[in-house]
Amino acid sequence: MRKEFQMTPDELKDIMEACRPVPMIMLQCGTPSSPQENANRAWKSLAAKYGFDWDSVRPVSGKDSHYFTAESAAKLVESPVTSHNKAMVSTS
Repeated sequence: MRKEFQMTPDELKDIMEACRPVPMIMLQCGTPSSPQENANRAWKSLAAKYGFDWDSVRPVSGKDSHYFTAESAAKLVESPVTSHNKAMVSTS
């Protein structure tokens, strides 16, 4: 189920900073993470805090960047019938 969230100014700042390119001087220490990898890591951290799937985030039209929607991270619970059917398919 999609839900609306509002991040704090500090959380938005962290997301925006994660998207910045890494300075070239960091290359001496090895290959740095890309801005996309850094942004994904920041969204994963925020998702763990608020309980949403990090890769389902979408902006909210008409609201500023602090607002977004995302799918709830609630795990799907398999019914015994579904588990049994999967077992039947995998054994045939």
